[in-house]
Parts: sequence; structure tokens; C-alpha cells
Amino acid sequence: MAKRKSFLLRLDPETFAALQQWAADDLRSVNGQVEFLLRRALKGSGRLAKRGRRARDGRSDRDG
Repeated sequence: MAKRKSFLLRLDPETFAALQQWAADDLRSVNGQVEFLLRRALKGSGRLAKRGRRARDGRSDRDG
């Protein structure tokens, strides 16, 4: 399994509650939901290549 980075994310209570409900609706943890949404946004903007393919900067998304 790939190494994972940890970081602190501060959200206002209303945003967190909405995210928590969305995660529950999708049967994910809040952390899993945040990662899912970030990866989808990054892929959609072309900033993160699909697995095994190269991103715009020439590095694979597996390079970290």
C-alpha cells in the first residue's frame, strides 16, 4: 500500500455536518469522502492522471 500523508483540515461546523452526511449517504468515512472528492476534482481538472498514466508534470500519480 502507498504511503499516506496526514494533515490538519479546519472546517466550519455547517460544512463539516454537510460533508459528514454526504459521506454517510455514500457509505464512506468523512476522510474517505474528502479524499474521493479531491481526487475527482483533481482528475477532472487534468491535475491528476488516472492510475498508471502520467500527470501533466510528467510524474505518475503514484510518485507522491
